[in-house]
Amino acid sequence: MISRTLATAALLSVLSLATAARSENLEQTRQLLASKQCPKCELSGAGLVLANLAGANLGGANLNRANLSRADLTRANLSGADLSSAGLFGANLGQANLKGANLAGADLRDANLAGADLTGVNLAGANVKGAIGLGEYVGRLENLYQWAMEEGQRKNYPRAIEYFNQALTLKPDFAPAFLGRAAAKAEMGNYTGGLQDAQQAETLYSAQGDPNGYQTSQVLIKQIEVYQKRARGEGGASSGNLLNVLGGLLLRVFF
Repeated sequence: MISRTLATAALLSVLSLATAARSENLEQTRQLLASKQCPKCELSGAGLVLANLAGANLGGANLNRANLSRADLTRANLSGADLSSAGLFGANLGQANLKGANLAGADLRDANLAGADLTGVNLAGANVKGAIGLGEYVGRLENLYQWAMEEGQRKNYPRAIEYFNQALTLKPDFAPAFLGRAAAKAEMGNYTGGLQDAQQAETLYSAQGDPNGYQTSQVLIKQIEVYQKRARGEGGASSGNLLNVLGGLLLRVFF
């Protein structure tokens, strides 16, 4: 009986704290919208879609999982703010102060960050597809590679090749991009170009001491040669998607 009473009391305590947190969240959301002044506010999970927060002071605020899609945050102070897993799709963050902000896992697709202060910002795992104003931050290579793979798996090979090309512009010895581009070219019927890229990946993997990559390059070279023979009428029609076949190895590059 005592244990049951204690359990009930504990449950009521948790529910009470949750209710208080929601109440505080709503109150501080109202404060933000009314005054645009809410430094260090508790706004986790807040719904702020299309909100006009231009010039707002949100320094050090907790905006974890908040939905700020298409919000106007131009010149806003978000220094030190927790924006992890926040929805910022299409948001305008032009000239915003994001110094030291945590944007890990945030959705920044099509967001505008032109002129924003990104000093010390954490963008690990953020989706920045279509975002502008990011410059050459650390995660850019990872994102370009991921987008290339996604386009390739959708059989949009020309777009995949564009992303692989951009990745190689940033890192010319990035062997996985050569391997992925080789597969995309082969799927488009450019077997000569595909073989050249696969052989370049093989050379790079060998020089970089990566036996798994080297072996995968050899497998891809043989597969492209099979495709080439089939195209010449020396076998059946080619099928499948080489990028899907390679996906297991390629998607482990960063993880």
